[in-house]
Amino acid sequence: MRRAVALTFDDGFAALYEHALPILLRHRLPATVFVVARTLVDDRPIDWIDPEPPAPQRALSGEQIRAMRELGIMFGSHSFAHHDLTSLTEDECLRDLRRSREVLEEFLGAPTRVLAYPYGRHSAHVRRAAERAGFDFALALPERREAPGRFAVPRAGVYR
Repeated sequence: MRRAVALTFDDGFAALYEHALPILLRHRLPATVFVVARTLVDDRPIDWIDPEPPAPQRALSGEQIRAMRELGIMFGSHSFAHHDLTSLTEDECLRDLRRSREVLEEFLGAPTRVLAYPYGRHSAHVRRAAERAGFDFALALPERREAPGRFAVPRAGVYR
């Protein structure tokens, strides 16, 4: 049996363009970047990193995203506002996720059918909202063993 690895990057930080993209291209590695759609429609700072980093983080610009797409990098949703979706109601999740998909589809000019949950967290109502919002599947970061499914695809986080 052949094994496969999917490289995914959450949050859409500009450092991906500056540091990871050259390595991905050099080694011809496919990857998917999950973007917080709000960063495409307003200039609010990245405020979801905890603990706060020593230097402010920047989001990928529209031009960087377009350039990366032309080079073969795929993009998906990381929600609209990067809330912990498990703390929202199902209707609030649905609004956030639907808006993220619509913003990304308009910006990219292509369907956006893959979601990576902020913080990797999900619950039954979040999974229902993701499906109702029009996603085909969603990626998680389970902290313990959980049942996988279309809206609970497990990933392993790699951090500094």
